[in-house]
Amino acid sequence: MQGFWTVVLLVVSNIFMTFAWYGQLKLGEIVPGFKDWPLVLVILLSWGVALFEYFFMIPANRIGSTVNGGPFNLMQLKIIQEVISLTVFTLIVRMVFKNEPIQWNHFAAFACMIAAVFFVFLK
Repeated sequence: MQGFWTVVLLVVSNIFMTFAWYGQLKLGEIVPGFKDWPLVLVILLSWGVALFEYFFMIPANRIGSTVNGGPFNLMQLKIIQEVISLTVFTLIVRMVFKNEPIQWNHFAAFACMIAAVFFVFLK
């Protein structure tokens, strides 16, 4: 179950991370006057959202790491996180930023990430 909860927490963490990093781009389209906010306020808003990322990322790494009795070594945790990050990012871009097309080379990049997961778990 530690592996399952690690992945769930990483997914939630990456949802917050994606909105912390890229959500402000969409807010500029939705919230009147947001594009006129000073950069420092946009950064502080993003940090506020990113704080929630850490509420999920840190427990995911603690639960999942072999250092604390979890099933994944550090390299495996990082590769899992990157694949989840790319997947969550792609889903959010497709649902929220509909003007961003997915091209063949994006699928090739996904295939490389899946290959990375395969190789990192290879004994």
